[in-house]
Parts: sequence; C-alpha cells; structure tokens
Amino acid sequence: MGDAIGQMLASAVGIAISPLPLIAVILMLATPRGRSNGIAFTAGWVVALGAVTTAVVLAGSGIDSSAGTPDWSYWVKLGLGVLFLLLAARQWRGRPRAGQTAEQPGWMRAIDRFGPPKSAGLAAVLVAANPKNLVLAVGGAVSIATSGASGGGKAVAGALLVLIGSLCTLLPLGVYLLGGARATEVLGGWKAWMSAHNSAIMIVLLLVLGVKYVGDAVSGLA
Repeated sequence: MGDAIGQMLASAVGIAISPLPLIAVILMLATPRGRSNGIAFTAGWVVALGAVTTAVVLAGSGIDSSAGTPDWSYWVKLGLGVLFLLLAARQWRGRPRAGQTAEQPGWMRAIDRFGPPKSAGLAAVLVAANPKNLVLAVGGAVSIATSGASGGGKAVAGALLVLIGSLCTLLPLGVYLLGGARATEVLGGWKAWMSAHNSAIMIVLLLVLGVKYVGDAVSGLA
C-alpha cells in the first residue's frame, strides 16, 4: 500500500493546488446561494474525481501483472509525461505578459446565476473535461493500478487520491462554513494569490510531473 500511496502522491497534490477549482468554489461561495452552491460544487468534484479514479484503477488492476509491473503501464506513463510537458509549454505560451491580467472565462462571469445542479455539473466538467486535471487524475490512478498493493491497499490509496485532490474545494468550503466573520477576507486573499500566480504554479507543476513520468517510463522500459 505504501508504494501505491507514494506513486500517486505527486498527482494528488498537483490536483489539490490546481487554481481553477479553488477560484471557482470561492466565487460560488460569494453568490447569494453561496452555501448550497459551494456544497454542491464540492460534492460534484469529489464524486467526479472518485469516478475517474475508480474507473482507471479497476481497469488497470484487471490486467494480469503477476510477472511484475507490465510494460503497458510504462508506455502509458510515457504518454502522460509527454502530455504534461506539452501542457506546460501551452501554459507558458498562454501566460499573461507583464502588466496583463488573464481574462475571466465566461462561466466565471455567469456563476452568480448558478444553482446547485449547475454548480455540481461545473465541478464534474472541471474534473473530466479539463485536460490538466484529467491527466493528473488518470496519472495518479494508473500509478495505483500498477503498484504491487493488494486490492484493499489500492482502495485506500484511491480514497486518499480523491481526498487530497479535493482539498482545493474542501478547504475553502470549510473556511466558509467555520471561519465566521473572517472567512470572506481569508478566501478573498486565497483567490487573489491563486489568480495572480496561476500560470507559474501550473507551469512548474506540469514540468516536474512531466519529467518524473518520462523518467519513470524510460527507466522501466530500459
């Protein structure tokens, strides 16, 4: 189990520090229906991330790996590593230049009109249709599936992947529900910092994960 947890940890942390869901949930918490929308968004995120993780772990674990880590897993990691590097290059090209601010997507400007169903649906889209989050989730789940852990160990590692990867929504919601009068100030500070450093965070994260996955794949295939 320790191997499975260690292998997926980088991907889980990568999902957790992804700025987009954190900014989205903070914006939702500031709407007139902040409590219900924030809870719905967080629930949608946890369910969607859990579904992706479960599907990949079950699919990968169903393949016989009694002879050791299968070669296909290294090819998958190689592909994911290259994809991470390509996403890092794309993020670098699209970064705001000095003095510029990134334009808000249309869905962010429409959040005030969202209800709980749309909030939960948006969370699922940000997991399954956002390339960075989806690749991170698949990469972590593949690492769990191809580890030497038992079925129970993989289940625990998968649950931890979902829990850690959901901190980007669970922490803001917790601050909102329990933080009292200072919650708005704290969440506003988080949002401002993540908005300002979004590109830098994602570029570094994607580069580190890309190099790690490519290195693991080349080492395994060699």
